[in-house]
Amino acid sequence: MNPSLNASFQGRDILALIAILVGVALSTLDTAIANTALPAIAADLQAPAATSIWVINAYQLAVVATLLPFAALGDLVGPRRIFIGGLTFFTAASLLCTLANTLPLLAAARALQGIGAGALMSVNIALIRQIYPPERLGRGVGLNALVAGVGFTLGPAVASLVLSVASWPWLFGINVPLGLLALALAWPSLPKSARRGHGFDPVAAALTAVTFAALILALGAAAQREAFILVLSPLAVTLVAGFALLRRQAGHPAPMLPVDLLRRPMFALSTVTAMASFAAQGLAFVSLPFYFEEVLHRDPISTGFLMMSWPIIVALAAPLAGRLSDRHPPGLLGGVGLSILCLGMVSLALLPAEPQTLDIVLRMAVCGAGFGFFQSPNLRALMSSAPPERSGGASGVIGMARLLGQTTGAALVALCFGLAGVHGSTWALALGAAFAGLASVASFARLWAE
Repeated sequence: MNPSLNASFQGRDILALIAILVGVALSTLDTAIANTALPAIAADLQAPAATSIWVINAYQLAVVATLLPFAALGDLVGPRRIFIGGLTFFTAASLLCTLANTLPLLAAARALQGIGAGALMSVNIALIRQIYPPERLGRGVGLNALVAGVGFTLGPAVASLVLSVASWPWLFGINVPLGLLALALAWPSLPKSARRGHGFDPVAAALTAVTFAALILALGAAAQREAFILVLSPLAVTLVAGFALLRRQAGHPAPMLPVDLLRRPMFALSTVTAMASFAAQGLAFVSLPFYFEEVLHRDPISTGFLMMSWPIIVALAAPLAGRLSDRHPPGLLGGVGLSILCLGMVSLALLPAEPQTLDIVLRMAVCGAGFGFFQSPNLRALMSSAPPERSGGASGVIGMARLLGQTTGAALVALCFGLAGVHGSTWALALGAAFAGLASVASFARLWAE
């Protein structure tokens, strides 16, 4: 190959990678920052707290409902088109969020923003697979894991910083220039791919959206210990719509709910590992602020700094784990990492009544190291165990496993507080350790599935 052409190709890849990572950062940050800003939004728009939660729910439901349909569409038309379309939609919806002056308008704009985020999350790993050669895929997914993990954990700190100098609309307004920058980079650099022969089934897309949106509603209602009918109704919708989806997609070469991939032992075990580990993460990140402030009596600023030690270690561990996953079995790396996460969460739950700051930071760092060593190898295992033509479906499963795991973890935290009161945070950490242990077992089981 001509050296100048090779240099140009590498330059395009760098631009494409930056665009992908900016998109990942935007979608993950926006998942977290709205939680922190919710009281300010409710007060400014004069909305009741119970109603303002739809600023969160509308976004989350839109992401969950559209992620797998966009992944299937990515397999059909190519992930580049889905990513650019999602980035455009997300940026425009962010501007609408900035201009919204009533709660219904903001919730509607957040739902549109969630659709764009669903598109971004559905194909980002598929695009990284196209950019990186197979022998270096671990490095690519390690970098993606780093950005996603840090974005999710730093969201509250970013929101607090912005709110200290500006009003809440700026939380969404800053997405606009960043989104436009990512679009300028993505348009000329993202790799193109040929269209596939199979078609897109809008009925299956609708059934997929209903199935997973209803499941999220059922989880939330159960965690809040709502009336039995409010739990049973969405759960029944999930089961009926899910059964109809499986019947409709039977025999399809690229089903929207990727049961063909889940029949592969390595892919199925990697999916279980991801869901259980992200449930552990969700239990930790939602409960730890309450634990630090209500049990250990730390002020909010100290809590923010204590929470930073986890993502900092993830940032250091994830790229290293990605490189190691190119040479060592992901089941081994992930199993060791998740065992470390389990021990770290147990150590947090067993903190003394008045621990030193260094003691807390070290235990948080152990958790971060464990989580960082799991994520990159697991992403590599998921993508490499799926055929290239099903990269979109595999990427969609990665996003769905993360969302369902985090949502389950957050719902279980609410349940723990409902059952144990002020001790709910300790219960949640113990339950998170159990999920990390389950994920470790699933990861080690992949050593026999390879």
